[in-house]
Amino acid sequence: MKLKRLIITACFACFGSLTFAQSKDVKLPANWFNLDLTENGFFGISTEKAYRELLKDKKPKEKIVVAVIDGGTDIGHEDLKNVLWTNKKEIPGNGKDDDGNGYVDDIHGWNFIGSKDGNLAYDNLELVRLLRIYAPKYQSTLNSTPLDSTQKEEFALYKRMTSDYGKKYQDAYQTFSVIQAINKVIDSVALAVKKPVPTMQDIENFKAGDEMEEQVKTIIRRGSKEDGSFEKFYKSMKKAYKDYEVMLNYNLNPKYDERAKLVGDDYSNASERHYGNNDVKGPNADHGSHVAGIIGAERNNGKGINGVANHVSIMVVRVVPEGDERDKDVANGIRYAVDNGARVINMSFGKAYKWNKQVVDSAVKYAEQKGVLLVHAAGNENQNNDIESNFPNKYYESPEALAYEKAHKKTVAPIRLPVAPSPNGMQPRPNPAAALKVQVDSAKFKLPYASNWIEVGASAYADNEDLKASFSNYGKYSVDVFAPGFMINSTVPGSKYEEFDGTSMASPVVAGLSALILSYYPKLTPAQVREILMKSVVKVNHKVKYKNERDETVRVPFADICVSGGVVNAYQALKLAATY
Repeated sequence: MKLKRLIITACFACFGSLTFAQSKDVKLPANWFNLDLTENGFFGISTEKAYRELLKDKKPKEKIVVAVIDGGTDIGHEDLKNVLWTNKKEIPGNGKDDDGNGYVDDIHGWNFIGSKDGNLAYDNLELVRLLRIYAPKYQSTLNSTPLDSTQKEEFALYKRMTSDYGKKYQDAYQTFSVIQAINKVIDSVALAVKKPVPTMQDIENFKAGDEMEEQVKTIIRRGSKEDGSFEKFYKSMKKAYKDYEVMLNYNLNPKYDERAKLVGDDYSNASERHYGNNDVKGPNADHGSHVAGIIGAERNNGKGINGVANHVSIMVVRVVPEGDERDKDVANGIRYAVDNGARVINMSFGKAYKWNKQVVDSAVKYAEQKGVLLVHAAGNENQNNDIESNFPNKYYESPEALAYEKAHKKTVAPIRLPVAPSPNGMQPRPNPAAALKVQVDSAKFKLPYASNWIEVGASAYADNEDLKASFSNYGKYSVDVFAPGFMINSTVPGSKYEEFDGTSMASPVVAGLSALILSYYPKLTPAQVREILMKSVVKVNHKVKYKNERDETVRVPFADICVSGGVVNAYQALKLAATY
């Protein structure tokens, strides 16, 4: 197929996929995720109502440290600089480890993907890193090649990964071709009218030179309507160009591997703890800054936005490059946060393949033992996490879990938590000691899990069938709650503010709410906070639509896509917390 025809075909495919996403042709309040559905008409979490009616005459009892394990945060942002965690035992800039914790000058946190030689900006997907290991062993192997049981398992995994890689690369290449074509037309128009950014009218006036350019004009016209304006579409296309360029040049490029050079640790040593540097902003702090602002941007300072929590300190832990995070770094990030006083850890990242789940599990257990709550984003592939792999997750690796993975080539099938009556016989509570059981293909497995983990999907602003954000992963048993994650306005580097979408935005809404609860009720355990969040959701009693794994648009009860069957709510959660 010629490139021109490929681009035109991909244009149609690209636009077709956009039509199933929520339209952004709407004006939302900058703080909509904190608003109340009944009072304001937006399905936020009633944060402002809670402050006004429940917390007006109350003082927080404890400032809660929330660790943002992410890609870096702009610690100089006008809305964040006054809410940062500061290591008071460390003397800034003296090049010494004053507090003896193994990290030199860790004033506001730590960066596990850097060194004195610089910072790791990009990395491969875990899929590519695994293929780099398995390809030399199995790329010449045939189905008829004699293999032992271990080799057969590895070969099956290699074939699945090869298929996944091929699909990802093809999708990325075709999408990038579309984005290139769109940007080429936009840039040509800008040059012709002598403007840095053309207008929609300039695009309409542009005379297409061929069939492809005419199709691109159609994409721009319709895409601008979906995004709410040509200006928003323009910005999204420029960002998409960079994102897919990174995807092809770094994330999916088997030849790219700068970890050893830029981090310098012994990556094969999963127990190694002390490496990195104190540059917690890093080369791209957009995502982490946005997440931090949702949690705790300074409230009522007349600037930007109001974070969910009003009495928090944000600890910055950088472990996520542009690409997949590494399990060793995630584990060390969790341990660092726990050891330095975090009560809540937000983790807005994830991947489809694991490298060393045991080292992450060990860190999660450590957090569990130390009373630290972990809040994790469910992912943005619109996949069913009950049947698709998504790491990290709350299910500890065990013989039973590995047996399930071996049988189904998927991650552990999550299930509803068992409950046991509380001492007063009124409030049913999750029983962490109970063995979890799941019935899958008539085989029962006991699956140990982390009681301090909550998995978050993303919801949109309207209480209708489009409430589930079109991109959000879901799972009747694996996703615990939903929270606002669509068109969320928050902090980005340079004391600026932008709207982002993602479960990455929904997770910090829940992390911020968790910190808000703990600041007024600091004696609550992570398991109790988790229970409060799930029991106090606003139940969604109507069906929602999404595209299932067979690419069919279906409508199901909200309880079929998450355990709690609802969206978290600050007002209801704080009322419930007061009864514990």
